[in-house]
Amino acid sequence: MDFTLQTGLAILEVVWVNILLSGDNAVVIALACRGLPVRQRRLGLVLGAGVAVLLRIIFTVIVAKLLATPFLRLVGGVLLLWVAVQLIAEGEDEDEDAVKASERLLSAIWTIAVADMVMSLDNVLAIAAVAKDNMALMALGLLISIPLIVAGATLIMALLSRFPILVWAGAALLGWVAGEMMDSDPYLVERFGEAQLHQLELPLAIAGAALVLAVGFALKRRAASAHS
Repeated sequence: MDFTLQTGLAILEVVWVNILLSGDNAVVIALACRGLPVRQRRLGLVLGAGVAVLLRIIFTVIVAKLLATPFLRLVGGVLLLWVAVQLIAEGEDEDEDAVKASERLLSAIWTIAVADMVMSLDNVLAIAAVAKDNMALMALGLLISIPLIVAGATLIMALLSRFPILVWAGAALLGWVAGEMMDSDPYLVERFGEAQLHQLELPLAIAGAALVLAVGFALKRRAASAHS
């Protein structure tokens, strides 16, 4: 790929779009890595962001077909709800000796990978549009954005450590995204019509956030009762 001023501007566009669309991904990375031992948090952040970007590159190649698949968004929304509940249920008071550090790191990276696969379905369309089907350009732009995503996740994780209530807010955000995602599933659009579903977008998003908080609260109470 010959580097010109136009190429440089295009790379900056890809980086900028990816940062704008990665706010929820940074939340996932921070939530998943907050329970890691201090020495492994930075590694988890870097590997998590790297996995997220790699998946985004792969997804861009096939996302147009994926987005038109009936029930994909419904399944993805349910999966994202599960991830959000898990992030609450794991909690900050988890026994550090109960799980090996290496297993916890892999678990955090897996959580990030699953959540990013679900949330990237829409994001990659914008990135592909900016890159204009230039895969080398898109890959380079996304790779450059890794340290910026890590920086965002690092800041969010610092806030999570200082204000634990933000863990619940982050999980609720994922529930909100899940509700919005399910509302736009091709099967539902074809069956009920886009206009009618648009009216349900906000109620479904609120329902998704509320469901995550309710189930997370119930699991935390059950865990507290088991330890008392």
